[in-house]
Amino acid sequence: MILNKAFLTHDDGDQKILVSTGESNFSGLVRSNKTAGFIIGCLENETTEAEIVSKMQQKFDGPKEAMERDVKKIIDQLRQIGAIDG
Repeated sequence: MILNKAFLTHDDGDQKILVSTGESNFSGLVRSNKTAGFIIGCLENETTEAEIVSKMQQKFDGPKEAMERDVKKIIDQLRQIGAIDG
């Protein structure tokens, strides 16, 4: 899976902002916290949920199960707005 080309990302300090280019059905922008921003950053290249969790384990301390839940939740939300292909 990968971010849909109809969305652009922008780093704004501690946040990553996901902006619709107007070529999608979603109109607006998504502001993310550090964790969601990391996940969105991973989605800038073709990846899987398992690969994102593995990268999170290398960067953050915490239980793997919580990371898996966070990744699934963020990916589900991004799918709902059409921000993910694949």
